[in-house]
Amino acid sequence: METRRGWKRLATMGAAAVVLAGGAGAAVAVERTAGHAAQVPAAVDAVAPAKAPGRATTAPGPRIVQPYQPVSIGQGAVMALLPEGRQNYVVAWTNVREAVEQARGMVGDDIRPESLSGGIAVDGADVLYTGAWRTSTPPARITVRTADGTERDAGMLSLPGGPGWGTYYLDAAGAGAPRGAVTITAYGLDGTVLATLAYELPLAGR
Repeated sequence: METRRGWKRLATMGAAAVVLAGGAGAAVAVERTAGHAAQVPAAVDAVAPAKAPGRATTAPGPRIVQPYQPVSIGQGAVMALLPEGRQNYVVAWTNVREAVEQARGMVGDDIRPESLSGGIAVDGADVLYTGAWRTSTPPARITVRTADGTERDAGMLSLPGGPGWGTYYLDAAGAGAPRGAVTITAYGLDGTVLATLAYELPLAGR
């Protein structure tokens, strides 16, 4: 696992999430360059104000993107979903095409049905949350809640044809490094909880 220069911490909650929350990991390729960090446009998906947990929502659900399509998710990062393998996606700051080519050979980690995986990158006060979902009903909304009670809606992506999985991301630039538990929750259109993932951040504050 790598990240771009200047990012001090990257914790991908894969196997750890199995232990902490009973979930499983998704295949994530994250790339770093030792010399510089190439920038991409700001995130294309706006983050809506968070609503109360469990409340019915009219959110449209995941944005459908084409395989390998790079999507800006904030802070110079790009996410792309791959049709090869299981829950296979890439997060990269540079050389996105190369990262996608490398990920094509990965089968991915098959996260169990009705579950989530998660990862976090922290650079000072800037935080970027990413992960995957696998649910029989596509989520209408996914939220990220930190230990201080702050809850925000994440952007979501999925591939055409209803593959039963997709990804989420939240650009929390300026929010400050989270401490303690982070809880990810996927909701159905009627507010039903489809899946949850909770994990501690042992790297926070170091």
